[in-house]
Amino acid sequence: MSSFFKISLLCSLSSLLLWGCSSMPAGTAQPGTSIHSVTAEGIGASLGKVYFQDSSRGLVITTDLHQLPPGDHGFHIHEQGSCAPAEKDGKMQAALAAGGHFNPTQVAHHGTPMTGHLGDLPVLHVNTQGEAKTVLLAPRLKLADIQGRAIMIHADGDNYSDLPKPLGGGGTRIACGVI
Repeated sequence: MSSFFKISLLCSLSSLLLWGCSSMPAGTAQPGTSIHSVTAEGIGASLGKVYFQDSSRGLVITTDLHQLPPGDHGFHIHEQGSCAPAEKDGKMQAALAAGGHFNPTQVAHHGTPMTGHLGDLPVLHVNTQGEAKTVLLAPRLKLADIQGRAIMIHADGDNYSDLPKPLGGGGTRIACGVI
């Protein structure tokens, strides 16, 4: 193959790729949301990113996280776009400025991603190496619903119930990002 032919072929393929990217629907994806560790003292080290994309079946959430405690963790969208600590009952608490779970329809109880608050997401599983590289689906959410809110990772799992502990038993907020 001549050099001219190779360059022409490369230019043609590049043009097709660029045309294909420019014809993708606008607003369906966004750059990753940075997730940071959080404590009562403030926002800490980066733990990776979470990506969001609209689909015909709901909001696709792709995680690329590291340095988390292994096991299952409560994973939720919270109502305010802040990961700052705040005071409750005279004590500073991690990422409390994010408020509660995103719940615009005022559902009375925490539940599954299909029955609970709109911010109730599937449990986040972290492997034994402290990584969470997974794809989750939030069937009742769209990217527009969560812009300017926070995504939260809790210390413990989530049983999708308010019993025996409130909000699924997720406990302390350990990581957060502003969407």
